[in-house]
Amino acid sequence: MIENFEKWLKKKSITEIECLVPDLGGIARGKILPTNKFIQGLKDDTHRLPQSIFIQTISGGYATEDDEDLPHDVYNPTDIDVILRPDFKTIRVIPWYEDPTAQVICDAVSLNNNPITNSSRYVLKNILELFNEENFQPIVSPEVEFYLVKPNPDADYPLEVPIGQSGRQETGKQSYGIDAVNEFDPLFEDVYNYCEAQNIEIDTINHESGSAQMEINFQHGNPLELADQVFLFKRTLRQSALKHKLYATFMAKPIGNQPGSSMHLHQSLLDKKNKKNIFFSKKNNISKIMNYYIGGLQEYTPKFMPIHAPNINSYKRLFATWGAPRNTKWGIGNRSCGFRIPSIEEKSMRIENRISGSDTNPYLVIAANLAAGYLGIKNKINPSEETKKSTFDDKISSLPKNMEEAILLFEKDENIRTVFSKKFIKTISAIRRVEYQAYLKVISSWEREFLLLNV
Repeated sequence: MIENFEKWLKKKSITEIECLVPDLGGIARGKILPTNKFIQGLKDDTHRLPQSIFIQTISGGYATEDDEDLPHDVYNPTDIDVILRPDFKTIRVIPWYEDPTAQVICDAVSLNNNPITNSSRYVLKNILELFNEENFQPIVSPEVEFYLVKPNPDADYPLEVPIGQSGRQETGKQSYGIDAVNEFDPLFEDVYNYCEAQNIEIDTINHESGSAQMEINFQHGNPLELADQVFLFKRTLRQSALKHKLYATFMAKPIGNQPGSSMHLHQSLLDKKNKKNIFFSKKNNISKIMNYYIGGLQEYTPKFMPIHAPNINSYKRLFATWGAPRNTKWGIGNRSCGFRIPSIEEKSMRIENRISGSDTNPYLVIAANLAAGYLGIKNKINPSEETKKSTFDDKISSLPKNMEEAILLFEKDENIRTVFSKKFIKTISAIRRVEYQAYLKVISSWEREFLLLNV
């Protein structure tokens, strides 16, 4: 393995390498090293980080801050560092640097080579192993939405729509508008070039309903490889936008009077032996296994909302935006349902989960979808009847309406503990509670506007 790194780095004339570890928020943590130090660290097993990176909140705090009883359940201050094990299959040249620089995604293990259960990649790998034991091969394809906005150095000011090549801002909804995408052609040319250089297999780009809101579709494939690609794509897009003096944001609800941004996940299962789509049935179109998988998504997606909707802002997308699915119904071609079946043809038979926000960790959200489907199959959970009408006007939601409700559902379900470790469940819950409490301490401009002199 070390020889592979040495040959590759020498061939590419790499002088520096970034070792990346996705934390539970999907943020890239890690180290930057000269190439010779990187190779020496591989030989000595000295690429290490504190375990506390896996209990960090989105703001850089720690899950232990507001709970004196928590540290030893989630993180023991006396725990020794974790070892970073770079995955050679993920190494790529970073195309936006002038000096030859590479990046590689790392797994985290203990000194006795046991995986760190709070590592995002391990969580997904563990779920994939459950399917492997059943001789099933999951296939996924993410669709990631995002906004381009003007630079916003002062967080007190709302985000603004950027000015494109025409010299004007978008003012109306330009869903699927070609010219609206072309407003930012120089940026997207860089994005496509950067992605091609990194073997990030993006498929298409289209304009969404919001002003300067876009969606990137990925090719379907192996869940771990797709999670790696989404993780790297987010970084790539942000860097590309900065080059063009813009911000790119994956916030679920970045602008008040605009739609939210989602990460739709298409998913199917193949038989590992014959590579056939086991979601398809010649007799009924939808196979019994697919029915159980849908039932699992319906049952467990509300309980996995601390993953699907990981931030306070995530619930503003779901409950303060027209068009965001806030239900667990399913339908063929029905975009108002939380779970949509886009096609009933054998090769393309799949389920699309439309509930997750684009602010989610790609490893964890793929793991949550697959875990829900797995539990549906194992427990033979039958789905509801197909929904054939629009659900956008439904007044009642089948999803938790805030973070506290979501955490309680996530914590108490016994079946979830059969697919996710107790430590992981406690850690996610602790992180979300700390973030929620931090949010409650913030006094918003809305409160000052309407409460200051009126109550």
